[in-house]
Amino acid sequence: MTRRLVLLRCVVVLTALLGINYITWRWLFSVHWSAWWIAVPLILAETYSMVDSLLFGMTMWRLKERGDPPTPDPEATVDVFITTYNEPVELVRDTAVAAVAIRHPHRTWILDDGNRPEMQALAEELGIGWITRSPEWVGMPRHAKAGNLNNALLATDGEFLLILDADQIPVPEILDRTLGYFTDDEVALVQTPQYFVNVPESDPLGSQAPLFYGPIQQGKDGWNAAFFCGSNAVIRREALIQVGIARYVHDTTLGVTRALRSARTVLTTARKDLGPDDAAVATALDEVLYDVGRAQREIDRGGALLDVTYRFQTRVAEIRRQLVAADLQLVAADLEVIAQLEALGESDETLASVSLESLDRVTARDLSPLGAIEAVEALVRSIDVDRSGEAIPVMPMATISVTEDMATCMRIHGLGWRTVYHDEVLAHGLAPEDLESMLTQRLRWAQGTAQVMFRENPLTQRGLSWPQRLMYFATMWSYLSGFAALVYIAAPVIYLTIGVLPVQALSSDFFWRLVPFLLLNQLLFFVAAAGRPTWRGQQYSLALFPVWIKSVTSAFGNVFLGRSLDFSVTPKVAKESTVQRWDLVRPQLVAMGLLVLAAAVGVVRLAAGQASWLGTSLNMIWVVFDLVIFSVIIQAVRYRGFAASAEGTDGADPPPASSSPSSPSSPPDTPEGAR
Repeated sequence: MTRRLVLLRCVVVLTALLGINYITWRWLFSVHWSAWWIAVPLILAETYSMVDSLLFGMTMWRLKERGDPPTPDPEATVDVFITTYNEPVELVRDTAVAAVAIRHPHRTWILDDGNRPEMQALAEELGIGWITRSPEWVGMPRHAKAGNLNNALLATDGEFLLILDADQIPVPEILDRTLGYFTDDEVALVQTPQYFVNVPESDPLGSQAPLFYGPIQQGKDGWNAAFFCGSNAVIRREALIQVGIARYVHDTTLGVTRALRSARTVLTTARKDLGPDDAAVATALDEVLYDVGRAQREIDRGGALLDVTYRFQTRVAEIRRQLVAADLQLVAADLEVIAQLEALGESDETLASVSLESLDRVTARDLSPLGAIEAVEALVRSIDVDRSGEAIPVMPMATISVTEDMATCMRIHGLGWRTVYHDEVLAHGLAPEDLESMLTQRLRWAQGTAQVMFRENPLTQRGLSWPQRLMYFATMWSYLSGFAALVYIAAPVIYLTIGVLPVQALSSDFFWRLVPFLLLNQLLFFVAAAGRPTWRGQQYSLALFPVWIKSVTSAFGNVFLGRSLDFSVTPKVAKESTVQRWDLVRPQLVAMGLLVLAAAVGVVRLAAGQASWLGTSLNMIWVVFDLVIFSVIIQAVRYRGFAASAEGTDGADPPPASSSPSSPSSPPDTPEGAR
């Protein structure tokens, strides 16, 4: 165990003890219940942040610093995928030329989701492959980048895949430095950092994400939970195909199980409506109910779905034919009675009476049992084993989220595979060059993560170890920070303007518990960072609170309410505009204005003797801290791109929500989602 890891674990333990002690005391002794409307949200926000800190500490507990990679197998076959949709041809050319120059033997493919003739011409010029969507995708869901990759998987056959975004230019030794890990047959993926070359040193958009592409990924690696980040990663094809097949079986089995459950409900309801004269029908329904149970038992024992459903449908069809035949016999008997009466020459009045009685007996008989059986047949037939609503039935790359990387990797881990994080920059990319593009990118990453949380909560996923579940959950949890940020902004504003304190009193107990916790939190962050510049990440974790809130609410609407969730490819070229887009950060500007106004009111109230010096001072410090955090937004709006910053203008570009245990509002980590 290295000295750094020993120090990290000591700080983690101390931080956890102080955090739990502080939050326990807050809940038990210091909540100002008479001002519950702000006191309860504040203690909930603080509890959220304490959990944040614990999850970050757990991540750091097994931080793994890998040395040089193993020697790769020279016979390993590799397909290099360059994914593109609408990026400029020259940008893709740079990546393709670098990909061709990779030393290890491989085949290079441009996956052109835009189906552009000029991109095909580029591939022919460089002597590499060009893959666009097959005809099966016409009129079908496209699933963005995940669909592009799934389509290419069927057209290639390399043992391993190196996935590159259109702007990620690889170094020649990228495969030499990653393939060696696959000599371990249990390794499915090797992820390397994403580093952006068009980011000035000041990094006003917080693009480089040095904490995530460093300690956080290394910590997850220690728990066998290193993430796939969409690019600069090598994946074993076998693992992906296994994921696709396993998911196909899971989804189809789930569909059959749901159909059988619904069938049981339909049959049980029909069975209750039968009268004492319907013994034959009751027997038929009981037989179908038994077959429903038998089909479910066969599925639970691992029976082949096609065989199970075929036997069930055959049996139900036979019983339906028997019921129809019985109904026809009864109708025929009634008609025969009517014919006999007519032949005997009964009066019209008597004939009418007999006819109505006969018809009543036929129509009054509850035919819903037959309808119920037909409904059961329709339910089981509706199970789309061939997935006719999709271009291809088996989708190795997950399509449940706009960030297919995290969802796919979680499924890989669920099947027992291992992943590796190799902390060496082996490709150089481009970050967005303007605020609007950065916000689009961050929103998509956060939305995708929230989609995965709502659809496949890692805490309930089979096959994952509990540490793996918590590592995935920590990333998803981080995006809830936007709601906590609202409370942290509101609390000082409320006290400074109307004097409502959300704690019982600013006593020595409060400070002796809070201050050491905050200091240890900051120390944990400092030790984990190991000299990496992470201040921008801390700023954006709070300053982008509107983005985090929108990501969670929009993902919730998409998953549970069926609302659309637009997918946008992040532009790689700066938009030529001299207009400063202050409208993009209106919520942050409103928050800054409220903080400044509250500070002014607080000074006036203090001078008038309406507020305590201690309470005002403490909240003024918090206001200043928030304003310093939000100051990055001003720089982001004024940023004119890397070229301008190189000439002396302020500058930078974006990554994911950074992780910081140092401030109550900062998420513990953030994955780089698919671009």
